[in-house]
Amino acid sequence: MDKRKFKNNVYGELAKVTKALANPHRMEILDLLAQGPYTVEAIASHSEMTIANTSQHLQVMKGARLVQITRKGNFIYYHLTNERVFTAWRALRELGIHSNAEVEKLMRDYRRGYHSMEPIGTEELLGKLASDDVVLLDVRPEQEYQRGHIHRALSIPMEQLAKRITELSKSKEIIAYCRGPLCVFADEAVELLRGKGFNANRMEEGFPDWAAMGLPIEPTPTEF
Repeated sequence: MDKRKFKNNVYGELAKVTKALANPHRMEILDLLAQGPYTVEAIASHSEMTIANTSQHLQVMKGARLVQITRKGNFIYYHLTNERVFTAWRALRELGIHSNAEVEKLMRDYRRGYHSMEPIGTEELLGKLASDDVVLLDVRPEQEYQRGHIHRALSIPMEQLAKRITELSKSKEIIAYCRGPLCVFADEAVELLRGKGFNANRMEEGFPDWAAMGLPIEPTPTEF
């Protein structure tokens, strides 16, 4: 094989991966699967797509070896092939956020509709967690919290927060987090909490980012 044919073949194979990533719906699916395995029906529900469209996107991602399937009883679960898939998605996401001014504007404008505060970054959050005056609130679905969460985080899914708000103390600062910077559960939580007189803000990143940085989590995440 000559040099040109070799390069064409290699770059052609690599392009299959980038092509699979180059779709907004598939990016959203990657963000969801970073939380753990889901059935096609659950993925369709979370992403507000039809099951047929969701299945097509998953097949493209499976063909590019970004996702795999595992059978459990009568159910088929999709999950990321390995941690490198999330690492690549996270790097791509950060590149887009910091190099595309329109992405930053969209995120900033959307959040202004909820609250005017700047999200708290990881380093600042680590400093705050050294104090007992802070409560870290995980507002993801209970299933995702059980798979793995930030050490000492309290679980109150966003859909339950209004009914369970009395479990929280106004004497402490509340930092909400969810799936990541593109997840809106935490913004909705901050709006609700601040409207009820709580001192609340959101974490900039989410659980998968925290875990990827090797920071304290519990329990050790498992596939199921």
